[in-house]
Amino acid sequence: MIAIIDYDAGNIRNVEHALYHLGQRCTVTDDPAVIEDADRVILPGVGAFGAAMDTLRAKGLDETIRRVTAAGTPFLGICLGLQLLFLESEESPGVKGLGILDGRILRIPDDASLKVPHIGWNSLEHPNSGRLFKGVDNGSFVYFVHSYYLRADDPAIVTATCDYGVTVDASVESGNIFACQFHPEKSGEPGLQLLRNFASDKNAKPREDALC
Repeated sequence: MIAIIDYDAGNIRNVEHALYHLGQRCTVTDDPAVIEDADRVILPGVGAFGAAMDTLRAKGLDETIRRVTAAGTPFLGICLGLQLLFLESEESPGVKGLGILDGRILRIPDDASLKVPHIGWNSLEHPNSGRLFKGVDNGSFVYFVHSYYLRADDPAIVTATCDYGVTVDASVESGNIFACQFHPEKSGEPGLQLLRNFASDKNAKPREDALC
């Protein structure tokens, strides 16, 4: 069973429908017990960093996510779900993220030739071999909706990037933790393949520095 965390941040049903399309059993829930009992967990999201963290804390889901990731459960953050895994965001100064991975979320610079937010299809480059991208061609196009982007502290965890005036760390992988800035559930066959890979990966293990 795949648990999709419900914290009022939108886009949950699209993820659910994509998983059903792939024949995966899943449930949308904010129940910590159900989340911690799941075989795999997805944190989706569209919205503001600060409001999302407030909701996670109010529901006690911030600690649930820390326990799940520390236990080695395969975990996938999508869009805002990626950003929340990191330390902080320029979108919400003074608000601490989950801090499970090291890095910061920065505003895409204003540029007359580029629209912010970044909405639409962009191609991925793969600086490292990521397990989520098995069967996904380098240069595949995926769908983005965001005004802020990840700058990871450790380049070794970055498994895909894209260019949008700046180099966006578009996907990361660290042990059992995966995350992507784009929306695989809206990205056609490349996105569905990524979700297949997440649902079938057998090699996830906790990071060595995971909290217990």
